[in-house]
Parts: sequence; C-alpha cells; structure tokens
Amino acid sequence: MIPHDTHLHIGSLLFEGIDQIDLTGPFEVLSRIPNSTYRIYSKTAAPVRDLKGLRLTPDAALTDAPPLDVLHVPGGHGQEALMEDAAVLGWIRQQASGACSIFSVCTGALICGAAGLLNGRRATTHWSAFHLLPYFGAIPVNERVVVDRAWVFAAGVTAGIDGALRLAAELRGDEVAQAIQLHMAYAPEPPFDSGKPETAPAAILDQARRSARLITAQREQTARRVAAKLDIAVPTACRE
Repeated sequence: MIPHDTHLHIGSLLFEGIDQIDLTGPFEVLSRIPNSTYRIYSKTAAPVRDLKGLRLTPDAALTDAPPLDVLHVPGGHGQEALMEDAAVLGWIRQQASGACSIFSVCTGALICGAAGLLNGRRATTHWSAFHLLPYFGAIPVNERVVVDRAWVFAAGVTAGIDGALRLAAELRGDEVAQAIQLHMAYAPEPPFDSGKPETAPAAILDQARRSARLITAQREQTARRVAAKLDIAVPTACRE
C-alpha cells in the first residue's frame, strides 16, 4: 500500500479502436482514488473513436505525460495497430519502468507483451486472446483478475472494474476500495450466466468464436512476429 500522503499520478492509454469500457470502467474507480491526479494520454491530443464509434478525447499527448505512478493499458480491436508501433511501445516501457503499478485490461495485455514486459509474468486477457499470452513469454492464468507483483491484469471488458478495485486496494487499502465500490453501487447481478466460455451455452460460445475469428487470426499472426522479435520460444501447443 502506498502512503496516503503520497500523491499519485495515474495515466491511461487511449487509442483509436479501443473498447471504451476497458477505459471508462476503470476510470470510474481510478478517478476516485484519494490524493491522485488521473489523466488520459494518446499519441496526439486529437479525439479518437472507440470500436463502436464513441468519441473520446485525451487530456494530452504521450510526449506530454509526466512520469506515472500508475499506468493503465486498455484493450480493444485497435490494439492491433499498436503492436508494432515503436513510439507507443517505447512510451509504455518507459512509463512502466518507473511506475509502482501497471494495470492491463483485456487485450491491453498483448500491447504490454509487444513492449516486452510480460516475459515470465503471470497474466490474463480476454478469453478470445488468452491462448496468445505464451507468445509474449507470459504464464497464462485463467482468472478474472491476476496480480503479479506490481502488475494487475483484468481478463476482459467488464473485468476492468474488478481489476481497478483490486488495484485501488493495493494502492490505498481495502477500505478505500470498498468505499469506491459503494459509491459506484457496483453490485452486479447479471441476468444470465454466460459471461465466460465455461458457462456460456455452447451455441452462444460458438457464435462468439466465429464473430471473433478474423481479429483472432490477425492477432495470432502479429503475436508470431512479435515472439520472433523478442526471441521468445513459444510452446509447441501454442503453435499448432
């Protein structure tokens, strides 16, 4: 836990094609952490649109960000465009090197992997990309939230809220996180038990996999290139 009198600089990465809830879900939590400044950073200060067209505006460009105490890397289909973007990956590496906590949501884990930061680390990501984690040297853990030392990983989309609450507890203690959760009235009671592959009806899971087929194939191709660049030996089972 960080002393409460230590001011925290918290920053989230924003990019075109982000899944907005990977950003806005954690924002509801992170922006309420006491004695902190929360800002959103992108390659430029220009607005972007999320994968469904929601318009989002950063506070500043990456180059204007101060050294961050907490770095938040969301995901979404637009993650693919960043996987070999030297400027963004360099910024993530630089910020992560001095941060006390790094928080990855959904396929934000793949971006962190492309930056060379996941080797030997326990991690999770969205179920459709979970099998790609070994390409980045990560140890896949099939849990909604995974904590590995300074890192917090949230599995996908809405899991970002759970991960952010866990991060808030790591930073300021359980009582602060609980107060934030109460303020948000975060007490989910989903009408269906189909939020993960293990519980979704077979027909729904099959439909979801077919819907994600193209982006999954693209991610696999990118993961292979990144693994080669990082000189990571991928287990045979992942290459088949």
